[in-house]
Amino acid sequence: MDRPSWPVGEAADQGTTEEAQAVLRTAKAMAGTWVKLQQKGAGPGARSSHAITLVGNTAYAFGGEFTPRVPVDNTMYAFDLKTRTWSAVNATGDVPPPRVGVTMAAVGGTVLVFGGRDQDHKELNELYSFDTATGAWSLLSSGADGPPHRSYHSMVADDAAGRVYVFGGCGDAGRLNDLWAYDVAGGGGGRWEQLPSPGEACRPRGGPGLAVAGGKVWVVYGFGGDKELDDVHCYDSATGMWSVVETGGGGDKPSPRSVFCAAGVGRHVVVFGGEVDPSDLGHLGAGKFSAEAFALDTETGAWARLDDDASYESEHHPGPRGWCAFAAGEMDGRRGLLVYGGNSPTNDRLGDIYFFSPVLDQAANI
Repeated sequence: MDRPSWPVGEAADQGTTEEAQAVLRTAKAMAGTWVKLQQKGAGPGARSSHAITLVGNTAYAFGGEFTPRVPVDNTMYAFDLKTRTWSAVNATGDVPPPRVGVTMAAVGGTVLVFGGRDQDHKELNELYSFDTATGAWSLLSSGADGPPHRSYHSMVADDAAGRVYVFGGCGDAGRLNDLWAYDVAGGGGGRWEQLPSPGEACRPRGGPGLAVAGGKVWVVYGFGGDKELDDVHCYDSATGMWSVVETGGGGDKPSPRSVFCAAGVGRHVVVFGGEVDPSDLGHLGAGKFSAEAFALDTETGAWARLDDDASYESEHHPGPRGWCAFAAGEMDGRRGLLVYGGNSPTNDRLGDIYFFSPVLDQAANI
């Protein structure tokens, strides 16, 4: 099995040394490795229903709650993946008001933030850009200029195409199943486009997984209002066509779930955690959460589990959680999934950070 490489010539602090040792201890037990990242500096702390995205070696975090339904702040935080240090960005411009259930994605050096729910429980639909080079916020669209108001939707970037996609979520009149694309143009301008509807086969849903893999857009699972879902849908931007994806994997297929982490890694969609049994208290409570990681091979439709029950005992495994901030990205030369915070089975908000490096070639043979 491959091992994550650790930068040669860099000063290895105690946290990084412990992370490397954890990789060696757990690699044999998993088709991939979890590493808990040390945190230094003044960071955002514990929260859920927030967002994070990666630009180079820096993760940017925004939004979220510590108390259910109460936005914490509207500070943009930056986490240096090399030094493992947080800092609050001295931002200027059209700074977004605090919100929960918000999403972020990055195209080049620009972070795009869309939607969410404010302190008055109002659904939002503004699109903001954040220039990571200057720290300046800009309001790009609002009102009728973009998708309907929503929160707990999903957003993903297709960096190569210079666009971001937004799907589903909780709208003013119920859950949604619409797909929108925003094309980022030079100078920070762009336009929204509503893409073809997936139709009745893809139920409206909140907390869905959304990923770009194999040149297509994948909608995975979500909460349909009366139950957790376990269907998969694919949108081909080249043809403008949707398809229902039949998936297999036997015991390796994830159970129905929502508000989980999802990321496109090569031709795979990697998922982690999520809520598999909602709380009777709704968003005020904590349901039953998963601690499992899976990969969907988008070429074959086969699911594979990427870890086992024994790995949960490691301090470098995040354990069961949902409502996390997450992003696809690269750390130390390995593609994978960054996971920050979320809600726990005890309804306590979490503030830890992990990076998962899946070994997908091995997973395909499981």
